[in-house]
Amino acid sequence: MEKLYTAEVTATGGRDGHIKSNDGQLEFEIRKPKELGGQGGATNPEQLFAAAWGPCYLGALGSVAEREGVDVSEAYVNVLVSFNKDGNAFVLSADLDVHIPGISHDEAQSIAEKAHKACPYSKATRGNIDVRITAI
Repeated sequence: MEKLYTAEVTATGGRDGHIKSNDGQLEFEIRKPKELGGQGGATNPEQLFAAAWGPCYLGALGSVAEREGVDVSEAYVNVLVSFNKDGNAFVLSADLDVHIPGISHDEAQSIAEKAHKACPYSKATRGNIDVRITAI
């Protein structure tokens, strides 16, 4: 494996803390959402994960679609990352709702699933969290 790029972010304070990238391009306060008993009012790890997964997934979608001769320049993905309780443990789950205009629903579903197989974030979650890919 050839390492092409490494992102570096320092986190302090846990779910009620702060994150900052080493290049200063990313810097946020982190707060537990009200739905989880926190004060809210700032971003949270689930939002950040969804925000990172979406563009990565669209990059994979573009690669897959290009090979298949499909224009996905107007496509978008709505990434929903959920924080769940499973017995005594907490787990994530995700829904990726993929919109690809100009093609049939079946073709969009096929391309969306192929992109999920190619996306590095999708690969990282495969077998670790429940993920649903749906063409909308």
